[in-house]
Parts: sequence; C-alpha cells; structure tokens
Amino acid sequence: MKNTVTTALMYIERHKKAASGAALVLAVVLLFALVNSPAVVGASATKRSLPVYSVERDGKFVALSFDAAWGNEDTEQLIEILQRYNVKATFFLVGQWVDKYPESVKQLADAGMEVMNHSNDHAHFAKLSASEIVENVNACNAKIEEITGVRPTLFRCPYGEYDDNVIETVQGMGMTAIQWDVDSLDWKGLDASQITKRVVEGVGPGSIVLFHNAAEHTPEALPGIIEQLIADGYTIVPISELLLSGEYSIDHTGRMHPAA
Repeated sequence: MKNTVTTALMYIERHKKAASGAALVLAVVLLFALVNSPAVVGASATKRSLPVYSVERDGKFVALSFDAAWGNEDTEQLIEILQRYNVKATFFLVGQWVDKYPESVKQLADAGMEVMNHSNDHAHFAKLSASEIVENVNACNAKIEEITGVRPTLFRCPYGEYDDNVIETVQGMGMTAIQWDVDSLDWKGLDASQITKRVVEGVGPGSIVLFHNAAEHTPEALPGIIEQLIADGYTIVPISELLLSGEYSIDHTGRMHPAA
C-alpha cells in the first residue's frame, strides 16, 4: 500500500505541469481514495493506545480486581474471604471513596491487597483534557499514598471509558492503565451462581477479572470462584505481578505480549 501511494505522488509530481487539469484531478482523487481505503484506515486503527486487558504469560496466572466507588457494605468481608485462601487481589479506589472510608483503605493495605487508582471522582475521562486527567489522577494518588505509604502505579478508567489521550496521558505519568477481559457483571444484581459461571467460563491464562465491592452477591460467589480457579490449576496474583516487565507490546485486543 505504501508503494502504491508513493507511485501516485510521483505521478502527480511528474505530470502537474504537462498533464491536463482532468488528469491531475484524477490522480489526486486516486491518492485520496488510497489513503482513505479501509485497509489503510484499519492499519492506523490498530495503533490505537490501549489499556491492558490481559497478559500473555508462561503458566496459568489470573488476577482478581475490585472497583470501589460507592458503598462499603462488604469490603471487610471481601478481605476476610481473600485472606482465607491466601489470595492477594487488586482494589481500584475512587478518591472520594478514600475520603469516606480511610479505615477500609488501611485495612486493604494491611491485608496485603494492592490499592490502586480509579480516579478521584469517577469522572468521564474521555471528556477531560490532559492537564485535567493529570490533576484528577494525582489527587487520588496522593490520598491513597497518605494512608498506605505507597503511591499507586496502576489506573483503571471510570466506566471503562478511554481514548488515546487518556491512555497516553496516564502512561506519561509513569502509570499503567488496566482494563479487564472477564466481567463478572456483579453490579447488575446477578445471583452467585450466575456470577460464578461468567467468571469460571470466561477466564483464561493471563485474564484480569472485574468485580465490585458493595455488589450484592459477590461475597457469596467469591469462595467458589477461587476454589474452582485453584482446582483448574490457576495461580491467583495481584495485577502488578501479572504484568510483564521489560519490553512488551499490546495487541489490538489489549493483550500484553513479551517483546519479540
């Protein structure tokens, strides 16, 4: 495709003086059609900046993550369940939630859970400028660091919404944007068996699973999910331990791969 576009440009250059107006217009139309063809646009789209949805790893590893934005009914119960199975999970906290429940933030950190950033106020980040994103993320980082002593390195977009500006700005802050490839849909009021079925059937090596605190049936479903994952040979790790270190690439599905 690159050679074809180059040829069209050369044709225009060689004939712009001698060729008739109609011929020149034809060449320009040809060039416009080439660069806007589905193949070229599709190739450009594959370069979109993406968060990490899953990770290619040797072995069967999986990460469990929880978003905390609103209530706090079951955080202590979730911690107890995870500790019972010696599982470390990643919790993405909204700054306003941190303001309301600082004791729960400390409990999470003291239990060995990863405490990461889910924005300061659960805003629609795709509507924010780069400077607004930096200010928002840093505000939440500061709140978490003040309580835990550790500054978050991972960020999850509110509502799962993002664009190139969001991802590139977060990366520019030295943080990694994290999505998920298995959604429990626990926030929709699914019962425990439905949540369990979605997670167990959806998980693959390198998966990141999304749960929420304050979801009605998540504490009921979580023990069975953990037991089934362990029985299936999975090692459950926090997201920072699932991610690759060193050089890597992220494909069009958001899967992180080791550099070739």
